[in-house]
This record gives sequence, structure tokens and C-alpha cells, in this order.
Amino acid sequence: MALACIFQCCFCQRGQQSHGSSRTSPELSEECPGEMVKMTKSKTFQAYLPNCHRTYSCIHCRAHLANHDELISKSFQGSQGRAYLFNSVVNVGCGPAEERVLLTGLHAVADIYCENCKTTLGWKYEHAFESSQKYKEGKFIIELAHMIKDNGWE
Repeated sequence: MALACIFQCCFCQRGQQSHGSSRTSPELSEECPGEMVKMTKSKTFQAYLPNCHRTYSCIHCRAHLANHDELISKSFQGSQGRAYLFNSVVNVGCGPAEERVLLTGLHAVADIYCENCKTTLGWKYEHAFESSQKYKEGKFIIELAHMIKDNGWE
């Protein structure tokens, strides 16, 4: 089982400085715990993002995918329309890398899919061949057609 990533926001970190952080809690409380935790086998997803954050989820199964704070850009194009670029994501698997010519040139990318429902969501930039595109390396594209907004959006 893959290890869950840990996210902390500035607001949550301030609250933890006085009490310390416990990374072994199997559940998230209604309050903002300041971290995402690895879940037990009784849970559907490998990782849940904190309830105090606006999040993006898989439109097909509602697995958490990304924290809004990890959003880099909304100005990307996927194979099925608009897409967002994220610094990091959760509950996704990664296929093998392959070279593709995209709108911005040649890149080595790996398709990413929802770990829960196995739907292909977008891709991860493994390598950019042009120097102006290097900022994308290690970042993730998720197409809007495959995600919905959750937690605190109005």
C-alpha cells in the first residue's frame, strides 16, 4: 500500500505548534487536523485531504485528488478539454512514461489514473525537453472532465 502524502496549511500548522502533530491517527476529525492521514483498510481511498481545505475529487467515484492550494494553473488543455496543473496529487497511480508532442513541445509524460475507479485523469510531466518548459517537470495535469470541486466551494 502506497504511503499517503502529508499536506499542511499555514493555519493548521499554527494550531499544531502548541500541541505537536500525531501522524498515526486513523481518522480525521471535523476540525482541521492540519494533515492528511493514511487510512485503514475499511476506508475507500488511500488518502483523505483535510476538511478545512477546498479540494478537487474524482467525478466518477469522489476520491480526493488535490488540495486547491496545490493548484498552479488553470490554463492547460487536455485531450478532453480544459485541464489544471497541480504541484501534487493524491489517490492517483502513474503509468509508464512515454514521449509525446504536446501543444508546448516534446515532453516525456506518464498517464495518471484514479487509484479507486481506475479512470485515466490526465498525466504527469516526467521530463520537458525545452528549457522554457522545465517548470512542469514532476507536476500533474488533471482534466476538468474528470474532477469536481469539494469542501468549502461556494
